[in-house]
Amino acid sequence: MENFLADWGYLAVFVLSFVSSMGLPVGAEVALIYGGVLASGQVTTGHHQLSLALVIVVAVLAEVLGSLAGYLIGYFGGRPLVDRVGKYVLLTHKDLDRAEAWFNRRGEPFVLFGRFVPLLRSFVSFAAGLAEMAFAKFLVFTVIGCAVWCTALVSLGYSLGSSYNHVLKVFSYAGYVAAVLVVIAVIILFIHRFRVVREERH
Repeated sequence: MENFLADWGYLAVFVLSFVSSMGLPVGAEVALIYGGVLASGQVTTGHHQLSLALVIVVAVLAEVLGSLAGYLIGYFGGRPLVDRVGKYVLLTHKDLDRAEAWFNRRGEPFVLFGRFVPLLRSFVSFAAGLAEMAFAKFLVFTVIGCAVWCTALVSLGYSLGSSYNHVLKVFSYAGYVAAVLVVIAVIILFIHRFRVVREERH
């Protein structure tokens, strides 16, 4: 990913941010931080130094557009989409009923604050579209959340500068442990969801 960012600069930031916010978690958080590192000029690349302000603008634009795409997929796809692909992602109509009920009670603030939760943030827009949240309100919350998130991560990378690799190495060991725990949790969740979906479909 770092090589991709170093070689393609703003385009790489845009693509990774767009895809992640649309609903496919691809590690855009790392992309934003490293985009800030490249903007600091403390890391040597084969291209000119990126602009901090422009990295933030590109990231926010990509996040907002990706979020709108995810929202539209959920809004217009809805239950027919679950009928077609639900079995492949372990979703049932009862899941949608529960999700919509929860979203109607307290989901709107989730569109804003969910932007600050890694991994979970990738599914915020789809959930909002599925629950048919008012578009204007969704757009306002999304722009605010994306602007804060992108500015914070890019600025973090900018402040790290040349110490990025050292910090990454320090946290990588803890990351390995966390990754193992996440994999175990995902396996357990997958088995549980498989059983629930099979029972509900029968």
